[in-house]
Amino acid sequence: MRSHSRSRRSFKAAATTTAAAAALALALSSCSSAGGEGDADAEGALNSVNVIAPADPGGGWDQTARTLSQTLTGEGLVGSAPVTNIGGAGGTVGLASLATETDPYTLMVTGAVMVGAVETNASDVRIEDTTPIAKLTEEALVIVVPADSEFQTAQDLVDAIVADGQAVTVTGGSAGGIDHILAGLLLTESGVESSEVPGLLNYIPNSGGGEAVTMLLGNNAMAGISGVAEFSEHVASGDLRALAVSSPERVDMLPDAPTLIESDIDIELTNWRGVIAPGDITDEERAALEDVVAQAQQSEAWQSALADNGWADAYLAGEEFEALLADDIATTQETLKSIGLLE
Repeated sequence: MRSHSRSRRSFKAAATTTAAAAALALALSSCSSAGGEGDADAEGALNSVNVIAPADPGGGWDQTARTLSQTLTGEGLVGSAPVTNIGGAGGTVGLASLATETDPYTLMVTGAVMVGAVETNASDVRIEDTTPIAKLTEEALVIVVPADSEFQTAQDLVDAIVADGQAVTVTGGSAGGIDHILAGLLLTESGVESSEVPGLLNYIPNSGGGEAVTMLLGNNAMAGISGVAEFSEHVASGDLRALAVSSPERVDMLPDAPTLIESDIDIELTNWRGVIAPGDITDEERAALEDVVAQAQQSEAWQSALADNGWADAYLAGEEFEALLADDIATTQETLKSIGLLE
């Protein structure tokens, strides 16, 4: 029997870029620049930035990118902040695009999902090749089922997967991402050997939160895992039921959902999101981006958006953010191995 001590970790994920994906990334990179070249004035203050959401519309990365863009422009911090969606491969298509970006004033949303996807798909471009700007938020994950599901608790779901294996379908974000990691940890915490997890777990990845909701509401998946903000509306409407959240404490947006700890499953896991920039920018360009993101984070508009989306303020910048990234990459590699998703 294997068990995992409770874990307060942030994971990231991305995926291998094929030649076709790389070509698409190059094309989309050109489109993103055409949306508005970022620039700064003589004193180094930014006039505009480009914001990339490395996923399709509707998910957490898209929500974060658009909230940041609206804050930057709404607070008058920049004149424009166009958002471009470059989805696919757990964020690594977007990561490939960032690697070829010629506009230094470009911010791409990253986070726990991207680190894992980089590892599971052996991405040619890695987060270490970019310039870290800031960590922005943390968010609990929630395990949900359709309203009429037979599963009443998270343990019911785990027991069904152990008993019926691939017959139980679970949907969530990208393969190797934090949703997938939580699904694997549920099994290993219940005593499943890591080598058995891939054969038991029928995990259906999606590139955006909207796709997971569609699958669940269409009864094409029996359970889903994602950030609280992505499922809370559908839980409130009664279309989905929340079995448990992965945070240390219950969350305000889903007050009736127990934590996994309360459910006697010894796991704590939170997702984080932040922003990175192209890897070859100058110190002055990096400082300008760090400054404008810091101003956005301190604004009332951003703080209000955190509350509205159920995101915890987890701002971290500079060397502290770089250290967090290095630690998360190492921790993610270890965890993916421990649940059988990485050799």
